[in-house]
Amino acid sequence: MDKEQEQVSEEIPANDNQEVSDPDQEQDLSAEELGRMLDDARNKADEHWEQVVRARAEMDNLKKRHQRELENAHKYGLEKFVGELLGVWDSLEMGYQAARENHDVEKLLEGTELTLKMLSDAMTKFGVEQIDPEGQPFDPDLHQAMGMVPTGDVPPNTVVQVVQKGYSLNGRLVRPAMVMVSQAAS
Repeated sequence: MDKEQEQVSEEIPANDNQEVSDPDQEQDLSAEELGRMLDDARNKADEHWEQVVRARAEMDNLKKRHQRELENAHKYGLEKFVGELLGVWDSLEMGYQAARENHDVEKLLEGTELTLKMLSDAMTKFGVEQIDPEGQPFDPDLHQAMGMVPTGDVPPNTVVQVVQKGYSLNGRLVRPAMVMVSQAAS
């Protein structure tokens, strides 16, 4: 062993689990064995490259599929809701047509009542709740005061009239109720 090899072997600690290659042994390998080892290494490299290419292709396909699903969720997310509302729409159109042809107020009232019930059921099914706070204390988080009404028969800051009902979707305010609020009589 020359001095360079001795220095290298002193710097690299011998590990029982790792084979230390001896340069003299490598020279003893025939060209045929070296060629076979090179072919094995190339085959493994090709195999690993194919795995990487397949993994990339899978990732690209997964990204594209998720993108399509997200676009479809945005595009068709309201499909069930619209399906529920179509019955209400049909009912309104039939009521309108009936009103033009027949002026029977009782039937129109009955049809309108049924249509409102259908709309209420559809909204409730999808988590829409009506806020009708008449007689309740004023809550600025849910109500918008349109004005004050002096009155002595209810406590101050009580909703005495609902101008427009409010709505929430799954507990989140969509539109506050427009209300008139009581004020102490002067």
